[in-house]
Amino acid sequence: MRIALFTETFLPKVDGIVTRLRHTVEHLQRTGDQVLVFSPDGGLTEYKGAKIYGVPGIPLPLYPELKLAFPRPSIGEALERFRPDLVHIVNPAVLGLAGLYYSKTLKIPLVASYHTHLPKYLEHYGLGMLEGLLWELLKAGHNQAQLNLCTSTAMVEELTAHGIERVDLWQRGVDTETFQPSLASQEMRSRLSQGHPEAPLLLYVGRLSAEKEIDRIKPVLEAIPNARLALVGDGPFRQELEKHFAGTPTHFVGYLGGKELSSAFASADAFVFPSRTETLGLVLLEAMAAGCPVVAARSGGIPDIVTDGVNGYLFDPTDEQGAIAATQALLNQIEKRETLRQNARLEAERWGWAAATRQLQSYYRAVVNSQVLPSAA
Repeated sequence: MRIALFTETFLPKVDGIVTRLRHTVEHLQRTGDQVLVFSPDGGLTEYKGAKIYGVPGIPLPLYPELKLAFPRPSIGEALERFRPDLVHIVNPAVLGLAGLYYSKTLKIPLVASYHTHLPKYLEHYGLGMLEGLLWELLKAGHNQAQLNLCTSTAMVEELTAHGIERVDLWQRGVDTETFQPSLASQEMRSRLSQGHPEAPLLLYVGRLSAEKEIDRIKPVLEAIPNARLALVGDGPFRQELEKHFAGTPTHFVGYLGGKELSSAFASADAFVFPSRTETLGLVLLEAMAAGCPVVAARSGGIPDIVTDGVNGYLFDPTDEQGAIAATQALLNQIEKRETLRQNARLEAERWGWAAATRQLQSYYRAVVNSQVLPSAA
């Protein structure tokens, strides 16, 4: 099958969406499918055999790591040369509109997938009054697709409740070969704790942005005697967070990847994740695959991954003391913590990328074979 994949973000950017897409592209290519990726230009022309059509763009004002790449006629010409069997648009926003338009114009079956909970992001940027309008725009775009995929049951339910049709679940995936408990090391622990490997070590990994609510980790850190915090990643909220955590034993590590990132997960005592905007929380699965106990908000797609008291701890995000109590419970029970580590790894082992891609391929085949087009909205 020939698949044209439109995405608002791709390599060399690093985030949960890109992680899912690069593993998906790799497994699609490996099993004989051909993929052409349309994305904002990042300097790459190929990935794992898939061609990348980079579209020039400009930085998004509220999110400068992302580029706005606007549709142009050359996209249609590239599509006609590629002759795809199916178009898949990921988080249709700007560039994705080109995929939507050309799928209609060229009568190519269309799949869309929802990965970023944009309506909930708005409140963190002072734009909460636009949430209703954004849902209407999302509905208008997604309802042009023959199938809409989400990465958690919570998001399937929420999109359906907001009038988006033909919604189904695209199962989670994680690289259990890269992320392993065996990569725990005193050297990494010392690096993350800035020379205090004996101290309780809290970890956050991800984009440093307002919607991740990283500032809410500070009371947790202050409530645990001698604890250290390592923040792995970068983003537009870093300067504000450096001010917020000033005077605390917090280390801004920057980006880590591959085995280094796995070692960071495996070497920490707890992965604290307060975000309430996650459609899935892929980074949680990576932490669990590395055997790092998770303390996370009971929100969005997170309860699909974390079972409270079994492979991690969940807390009520509206309870200011919830994250503190959950983290203290984790750190104070050494035997329970080891059980959680083992259970977390076992949960992650259920979700390899190969299985997730096989499921996606079955969706693709069903859409291509259905010949049923949605009515125009």
